[in-house]
Amino acid sequence: MNIYNHTTEALAVLVEKLPVGTNLALYQFLWMLISGKLLSSRGAIFPGLQAFGLTAAEMRRAWAAMRGGAWCITELLQEWSGYVVAQGRWQAYQYAGYYVKAVDISAYWRPALQGLKSRHYERRAGKAMRGVVMGVIGRVGHVGDQRLVLLSDLLHADLQEASESAFQSQLMRHVAQTLATDEIAVLDAGFKLKELLAVGMGRFVVRLAKNFTARRNVLPESRGGRPPVYGVVVRPLARTYKGKPTAATPADHVETWEQQGVLLRAEFWYDLVLPDCPVAPDNRTFTVVALYDPRFAEPWLLACPLKLSGPQMAALYHARWPIEQAPLAAKQMLGAQRQFVSAPQSCYRLSELALLAGSILSYLAATAPPIPTGFWDRTPKATPGRLRRWLASITFANLPPLPHHGRIRQKASVTEHLPKGILGHRRSKRPIQT
Repeated sequence: MNIYNHTTEALAVLVEKLPVGTNLALYQFLWMLISGKLLSSRGAIFPGLQAFGLTAAEMRRAWAAMRGGAWCITELLQEWSGYVVAQGRWQAYQYAGYYVKAVDISAYWRPALQGLKSRHYERRAGKAMRGVVMGVIGRVGHVGDQRLVLLSDLLHADLQEASESAFQSQLMRHVAQTLATDEIAVLDAGFKLKELLAVGMGRFVVRLAKNFTARRNVLPESRGGRPPVYGVVVRPLARTYKGKPTAATPADHVETWEQQGVLLRAEFWYDLVLPDCPVAPDNRTFTVVALYDPRFAEPWLLACPLKLSGPQMAALYHARWPIEQAPLAAKQMLGAQRQFVSAPQSCYRLSELALLAGSILSYLAATAPPIPTGFWDRTPKATPGRLRRWLASITFANLPPLPHHGRIRQKASVTEHLPKGILGHRRSKRPIQT
């Protein structure tokens, strides 16, 4: 299928059910995003729409549809998931009878935006910075040899809430409530095991800090005096504190297996509770696994309330990595990292559409023939960057006609009497201070 026709069909299916007028404007806005016009305009919306070949009136309608149109990102994600599944090319990963549901947090940094309070930790800066914080959730699968995440939910933090932990708790509660019986959540080290247990999440794999400790859910033998309340401390990894080494707790079980010619080892500690949790028969226990891979300098330390094998734990955590592709495609490939919107609704709506567009571009690239960047690119890969460069020359006038029989069109409403542009802003001058 022609790439232009394939992209047109995908975007048309996505917006077809939206109100007439809004669907056409949002269709044009999404085309502007995936064709890389926002990257060439360095994040400026109107120059990007202009580079896409829209008229002044079409640019205003596309902007209005993005900011205040009658659409919801959850419904758009459902439409996109239905379209992808119906194509039959994308297949979900499944390990130990569970589909992988990856969870991550990404932020669009806006340190100079006045009134913005939401924060997220930035590793390069070494501190939490102000930004539009987004929770990204999706099922992980593959199209051929290309691993892809199919986004299912996008949550945004309260822009007036400075607490990062509050948004993490909100995100984990949402995941716990929406997790299907055949799904398991996989999270990185930014999420805390204590919070996962507190929200009642039944199935998860989370990476732990290197200095993590836990306790047995069994009372040790009494040595006289006050009866013990807490179990014995379990330290999965050895450590050194102030020059004094502390040995690791011997593992309850060890597994070794070979994968792609590499010998891997997993050490298990069963029936553990958090360090501040007294021993009780109704405690929620979990298993800690240390995965040793000679290709990595340090082992992975994972926690899971289920008793899975070493290969299953390794496969589950390895499968979460495609969740990092969606923010990468949205920010770096499409240029949405730089944003010049200030209204709260525009801040998170533009971020949501950028993440959706990045996911669309990744899927279209994986299902289209690999496109070489130039004569030097002799073995091209099916990457969103190559497809975006190929689409960069497209304008709205070059697109094929829409295939949905007039459902996606401009709304026939009389607006000639309304002020346009800056004159249409509902603003009033501030009173002069005397």
